[in-house]
Amino acid sequence: MLYKKYRLTVVSILAAGLFLSFFPAVNADTIKIGASAPKTGPLAGGSTVTFWPNVKLWVKQVNDSGGIKLKSGKAKIKLIEYDDRTNPGEAIKNIQRLATQDKVDFILAPYGTGFNLATAPIFAKFNYPLITHTAITDKVEALTKRYSNIFFTLGTTTDFAGSVATVLGKMKAAGTIGNKVAMVNVADAFGIELANAARPIFKKAGFDIIYDKSYPLGSPDLSPIIRGAKGAKPDAFVAWSYPPDTFGLTAQAKVQGLNVKAYYTAVATAFPAFGGKFGKSAEGILGAGGINPDTKAMKDYFANHKAVTGKTPDYWASGMVYATFQILRTAIEAVGTKDRKAVTAYVKSNTFNTVMGKISFTNQINKKYWTVGQWQNGKFYGVSSTGRSGEKAAKVKPKW
Repeated sequence: MLYKKYRLTVVSILAAGLFLSFFPAVNADTIKIGASAPKTGPLAGGSTVTFWPNVKLWVKQVNDSGGIKLKSGKAKIKLIEYDDRTNPGEAIKNIQRLATQDKVDFILAPYGTGFNLATAPIFAKFNYPLITHTAITDKVEALTKRYSNIFFTLGTTTDFAGSVATVLGKMKAAGTIGNKVAMVNVADAFGIELANAARPIFKKAGFDIIYDKSYPLGSPDLSPIIRGAKGAKPDAFVAWSYPPDTFGLTAQAKVQGLNVKAYYTAVATAFPAFGGKFGKSAEGILGAGGINPDTKAMKDYFANHKAVTGKTPDYWASGMVYATFQILRTAIEAVGTKDRKAVTAYVKSNTFNTVMGKISFTNQINKKYWTVGQWQNGKFYGVSSTGRSGEKAAKVKPKW
């Protein structure tokens, strides 16, 4: 009887071993990451260039490396993602759901200024570090005082408007352009704040805003905006625009012959698709952001992004989106746990090596970032920054 029990035990052990050989052990741990950004709606075009491909790239690279290193072992990412439909209310619901129902360990920052500001209270309530990558606002100091978990990497509206004024000012001082500016803006948090910041800055720099017009987000016909700007006979054109209108305004400017020696549009000017659509006509166009595409880190990033996603990243915020993911991973691995408060504390007090260069935070704000770029010889180079190296000199825009 004892012999039979012993033999059954051995058989059971052997059977268990055989079973496990067919079903290899998985990681002892996983880490749940949440993401919410537009897949539909007016901002989907921007998000599907700048945000979602970087999520795919980062998750694949992390999981291919075995996962995020924790004290308990490596943890592969389980991604839970939602479409906010370019709707702030939907974004709030998505972040709330990720925190309370999905109970994710960390949440990636949303896409766009307004969406980060709308969801910031939820991130704070549940102690998620909110490392923003596509938020530009002059409220950074007030927001960082209010929320100890929020971080800003991309800059302030005053710096962006100030940099545009500086670039134009150099051209004016050189006698390249006069002092008349036509300025338009998309009527949402991003565009309104930039326009408000630009008015006194441009005036102080000696510019006269002779045309000042806003338009609703998602406007299907921007021809009246360009017609009005052209009629004002400006020396420079500045649009605080989002992706759909950046393309729409530029197309109309070309069709209607708005020929100025300094032409600036904001978000999406740095998109490869912008250069692809307008070809040689893109040469000399100024826009938000820029990078130094000639660094080894950036060349490697572009190659990896293309290999994994099949898409080329943009020449501005794509790199910063990816950089914030790098910061999050580094902080989690340094802490060694999923303790969100500890991760936030680590982000506050350390310097991170990223694809965008070294990034550190002073009172939760990154002080070094690109502000103005320009299409030159088929690439979008940074021509102004708050401390990044590799700036190019801005050139005069040729006629369409």
